Amino acid sequence: MMDPTRIAVIVGVGECSDRNNVLEPRSMLTEAVKLAGAQANGLLLQVDSIDVVAIMSFKYKNIAQLLADDLGIAPIRAVESLPGGEKPVRLLGEAAARIAAGTSTAALICGAEAMRTRARAAQEGVTLDWGPLDTASKPLTALDFVTQHAARYGLVQPTQVYPLYENATRHAWGQSPEDAQQESARIWSQNSDIASRNPGAWLGKPHSAEQIIEDSDANRMIAYPYRKLMVANPMVNQAGAVLVTSLAQARAAGIAERDMVFVWSGAYANEPSDFLIRDSYNSSTAQDAVLNSTVEQSGLQATEIDLIELYSCFPTVPKMARRTLCLPEGKPLTIAGGLTFFGGPANNYMTHALVASVRALRDQEGRTALIYGQGEYVTKHAALIMASVPPRQLSQMLDVQATADAAAGPQPHLLETYSGEATIESFTVLYDRSGIPSQAPIVARTPNGDRVVASVPGGDHAVLQLLVGGGRDPIGLVGHVTLEEQGLLRFRV
Repeated sequence: MMDPTRIAVIVGVGECSDRNNVLEPRSMLTEAVKLAGAQANGLLLQVDSIDVVAIMSFKYKNIAQLLADDLGIAPIRAVESLPGGEKPVRLLGEAAARIAAGTSTAALICGAEAMRTRARAAQEGVTLDWGPLDTASKPLTALDFVTQHAARYGLVQPTQVYPLYENATRHAWGQSPEDAQQESARIWSQNSDIASRNPGAWLGKPHSAEQIIEDSDANRMIAYPYRKLMVANPMVNQAGAVLVTSLAQARAAGIAERDMVFVWSGAYANEPSDFLIRDSYNSSTAQDAVLNSTVEQSGLQATEIDLIELYSCFPTVPKMARRTLCLPEGKPLTIAGGLTFFGGPANNYMTHALVASVRALRDQEGRTALIYGQGEYVTKHAALIMASVPPRQLSQMLDVQATADAAAGPQPHLLETYSGEATIESFTVLYDRSGIPSQAPIVARTPNGDRVVASVPGGDHAVLQLLVGGGRDPIGLVGHVTLEEQGLLRFRV
């Protein structure tokens, strides 16, 4: 029988949304944590560890300690995480593992963003009275997560990179572009239905599959094949918090058993940070290793798990994960509503997914939930199981990097200069705000297997039509790469 002082349980969750643009992230964070603490019968005062998910909308000077001061608590450990959409899952798993090891009594995982307020203030030229500011820090941008070589070809924002996976996986699965879009639309429509029943969702309106893929001014193409309703919505003001302690502490505090949610075990791993040197774009061995390890540790089959949250910044992520887990089509892949419709508060969406999972398990919508998060550009992966019943073993968060690396194929040699024949490995087409193609980044392989990145200018209508025209599949198309005067590689057919 397991020691109840080592069994991790979630005893409090809280969320805060600010649609009026009046709260800074620090204030929202405090409110969400207080809501979580209100469910925990005084256990918030016993917190010895605070993890604040990296805040992107403002760089505070030691936000974790500021939060502790605002709450009137004195944790031994107070840390703001590195960026990454997988962080809430990994942080919860690591907090549960510390409780299992006997090195922590109660822990808080929380995060907040006010990107909507920040963007509106910048647009209106308003100075925000937030703080204290960490004057030594440099605000992070997408350029901090990509190489200069990728940036030269327009592969900077997540909207520009994830389509490389979308198009490559679609081809590997034998789907036509139309079939792949229909699959994305069905998943996203289902996400919108779930979000419409979540009072914390930013966009609480159901959307049909037809609306997800329709061509309209409100649903313009961002980067082929993704339209506006297929991408994460970061312009939100949202905060979430999760409070975890031991089963013994929860019982001592008088928490009802039906209000406790058990944290089982999970895993984490990464892909190479430079996506241009990865083995392929039609799979992720890090994702596979994390999901397979998490399910294996649970002692369940993936199809036996009741509730599923698969990170949904872009359709390719849950589509890849669904296939790894062998989940049936039609299985709901979100509990919170997804990053388009619930909202995508930078690194912190998965905190809200954890909150939604706790509520669903308390309401007996299922006994088990698999929660999977992803960070950067299919780069960082973490998953764990939560349940309304105790686990078979004490919580652990396994590093499965070695498994992921062993399963990966050889990394291709990336050429920055090249002239000659090349075969399209993947691609996207980038569009301006008026819906006109601006350029098409092409990732291709040379006859000896080296990788090159080239570009098709927006004025090359013939090649652009080949890429998005719906005729021949452009993946596998052989073209010619030339070195242009500006030092960029140009792809021609």
